[in-house]
Amino acid sequence: MIQTLTQKKLKKKLSKYKDLDFEVSRMWKVRTKIVPVVTGALGTTEKGLDRNLQLLPGYPSATELQKVALMSTAHSIR
Repeated sequence: MIQTLTQKKLKKKLSKYKDLDFEVSRMWKVRTKIVPVVTGALGTTEKGLDRNLQLLPGYPSATELQKVALMSTAHSIR
């Protein structure tokens, strides 16, 4: 099975924050959930991004995130 770069980044982010998720729920005795949001430098997004964004307060749009990613890339290139 071929994995795209965004899928690899998604798995990396989930494993990176797994310990923090456990620690926060144990410390504060609350239920926590990791909400992965991966946007590539050229605005590439993973499948299910809209579903994940709905879980965040303020519900940012995928278009806003893509615009920020593109602007950051353009700024870095200059």
